[in-house]
Amino acid sequence: MKDQDNRLGSYLRARRELVTPEQAGIPAGGNRRVPGLRREEVALLAGISADYYLRLERGRDKNPSPQVLESLARVLRLDDVERTYLLGLAAALPRAPRRKRPEHVPARLHHLLAHLQLPAFVEGRAFDVLASNAMAVALSPRLQPGQNRLRSLFLDPEEQAFHQDWQKAAADFVAALRTTIGDDTDDPRFVELVGELALSSRHFRTLWARHDVRRLDGGTTTVHHPVVGELRLHRDKLPVDDVIIVVYYPDKDSDSDEKLRLLAALSHPDTVTRSRS
Repeated sequence: MKDQDNRLGSYLRARRELVTPEQAGIPAGGNRRVPGLRREEVALLAGISADYYLRLERGRDKNPSPQVLESLARVLRLDDVERTYLLGLAAALPRAPRRKRPEHVPARLHHLLAHLQLPAFVEGRAFDVLASNAMAVALSPRLQPGQNRLRSLFLDPEEQAFHQDWQKAAADFVAALRTTIGDDTDDPRFVELVGELALSSRHFRTLWARHDVRRLDGGTTTVHHPVVGELRLHRDKLPVDDVIIVVYYPDKDSDSDEKLRLLAALSHPDTVTRSRS
């Protein structure tokens, strides 16, 4: 991750380029050579000197006050998640490398997956699938243990066709990964995954350069299953120890509920839970 030494500056620059002059109340004019706002415009609107803002973007000053950051968050139109992320970047202090523990699926989660009659799986911090039940695999073979949901999303055409709104799913996952990484830019798993996707996918590179941050918790999604057709499913994410259990479920007695029951009948979901750990 080549921007890790100046993550604060990279984030400010990326967000500045996404704010239009009109959004900031500045006449756009006809001779603008940069996307979004100019540095001096951000500085003026935030009430700081242009020289000081330049030092922030170039990584020459990594300890701005909370007041300065709050002003920049306002000018850059950051939401609560983005604002928290910005404050966290400035607060991050140098630390000794931490020994990474292998992600482990507790035994009780294997039992839970085996008993659930809904698609359910366990994922790690980098969206690695660590364990799943047969219903999850019936929903998507990309939910087998050993798969990575982000890699599938960008590199597997079948996964792209699976999502009704692939563009939104891709943007949400990339923003969630950046949020999860936080100050763990030296984590080998994150470095490996981001490096692979940056080399393999132009769309990933574009989204990664935006520095979007977002939580990817619960929600509702529509997918296209090759056997039973369109499914509208809710998604809940439940943290357990150091991993996340993800469950998909439809509205009761809905068309998607009937289709999911058909999928269960076709896939025999009472088979043993699959896991790599």
